[in-house]
Order: sequence, then C-alpha cells, then structure tokens
Amino acid sequence: MRADRLVATLLYMQTRGRVTAAEVATELEISVATARRDLQALSTAGIPVYPQPGRGGGWSLVGGARTDLSGLTGPEAQALFLLLGPMATATPATRSALRKLLRALPQSFRTEAEAAAGAIVVDPARWGERDERPPAVVTELQQAVVRRRKVAFHYDRAGTRTHRVVDPWGLVDKDGIWYLVAGTDRGQRTFRVDRIADTELLDDASHRPDDFDLSTAWSEVVEEVERHRSTLEAAVLVPDRLLPVLRHQQGRHCVVDGPADDGRTRVRITAPTPLMIAQQLAGWGTALEVLRPQSVRDELARLGAELLARYQN
Repeated sequence: MRADRLVATLLYMQTRGRVTAAEVATELEISVATARRDLQALSTAGIPVYPQPGRGGGWSLVGGARTDLSGLTGPEAQALFLLLGPMATATPATRSALRKLLRALPQSFRTEAEAAAGAIVVDPARWGERDERPPAVVTELQQAVVRRRKVAFHYDRAGTRTHRVVDPWGLVDKDGIWYLVAGTDRGQRTFRVDRIADTELLDDASHRPDDFDLSTAWSEVVEEVERHRSTLEAAVLVPDRLLPVLRHQQGRHCVVDGPADDGRTRVRITAPTPLMIAQQLAGWGTALEVLRPQSVRDELARLGAELLARYQN
C-alpha cells in the first residue's frame, strides 16, 4: 500500500538524514520513479521534505525535523527490542517490522535499541535435541484468532474423536506444548493443539468478550490444573543443603513450612497420588525422610523392595 510506503520512506529519511531517490528505491525495493513520486508526495502533504539539486544533493527533512511515530520512552524502547531481538530472524515480515520500529525511534534511543535487539539469542532446543518448530496448525489457529473467525476441527481425547466449532481467543506455548483457549457453547475451554486435526477457518465471525485477557485466562487454567495435580500432600524433612535443589525440581509442588527440631527443613510435596510422590522422591534415597502419609511411605518401601529384588546379586 502506498501509505505504508510513505511512512517507510519518512522513517528511512529520519535514519539517514539526506537520501536520494535511488537510495529510497533500493531500500524499499521499488522503482526510482516511484521513490521520486513518493518523496514529492510527502512534500506536497506538508511534511517538511525538500529536494537539494546538484552534486551531493538529495532529499532532506527541513532543519532535521523528526516524527516520532513510536511514542516510546528510552527504557520502553530497550525493553521492547530486548524482547523482539531474538525474533528478528523469524520471518521477512518480522525483520521488516523490526526495522520500521527502529527507524521510528528518536536518534537518542536508537543506538541502545539496536544493541538490545542483538543482545540475546534464544535457542529453544535442549542439548541433544532438535529445535522444535510450532506445528503447522498453530499458524492456522493464529490466523483465526487475529482475523476473529470461528474455526472448526476434530479433537482427539482419551481415544474419542469429536467435531468442534469454537471461537478462538488465544494460543499459549507451555514448555513446547501449544494450547488453544477458546469460547464454546459451554463456556471457555482449553484444547491441546497436538490433539487438533482437520482445521477449517470458517466465514462466521467469532465472538470474544470485551474483558477477556489471555494472560489472566491462562493463569486461571494453570491454577485449576495445579489444584487437580496437588490433591495429596506429603510431609518431608530435607537437609538445608539440598533444599534449593528439591525446590527447583518440584517447583510449585514444594512448599516450605519451616525449620524442624533436628536442623532439617520441613516441606510439603504435592501430587495426585501416593505413587507419584514416591516416584519423585525415591531417587533421593535416604537423603530425604517422608513423615506422612503412610501411603507414600508404603509406596517408597515397595519401590525399594522392587529395586532390591531386581539388582541384588
């Protein structure tokens, strides 16, 4: 669109100061004649752009005039480019958008923003694993969310396939597993994207509540899931030197209650079943002591007996 081109031309002039039509044409991948017409259009529209003929001439903004299209403060610009920098190589559209944002910044912010954009590289693949790209269906669902269109798909769960038509509200990447948060005739629901098949973007407009916030909605989903995963508690004694490791391993499923009388720390480990708690703690051997419930102690004893029977000479 010409409006996009005119904005890009203005931002380019702010970056370079004085430009020629040929330079604009090369930067925006248009003809020199088109670049010249765009520069003249900016001048006609009242933008302080003027030509300077002759050797070393070109087009300049009068008096170095600038247009800050971003409205960002210095700290905001740094934060934004620290976030966007790792995405800069994702797609041509992403690179173009990042370049335009950078040009929109005042010169005093631009140097630090450029440094921020190149300060971080995100490598999502663990050692020994390949970089997992989002499933192709994620792109289709993103389009449905952005374009506010209903989407139909087949959903597989517990061996049963059902046909769904939903209002897509947002997508969440949870440690490499994608989820679709959507509205249905039964209210808000969450779908695992890897269980979705035969996606079809419909012509019907989707409805999204005005007060819907994806971050808030996902936090509520996480809290609900964690409640279901934390139906059983085990009281455990752990030496202080091992407490940081246990907390890192168990995350929100490890709650510190405080110091015990023998110098160790009392914690609570949560999970849905006694076996799951026992499996998580068995590898610690006698470094940890489970006080209760007896069901978890029994499972630990059973696991120990099984290992002894398997590996004892």
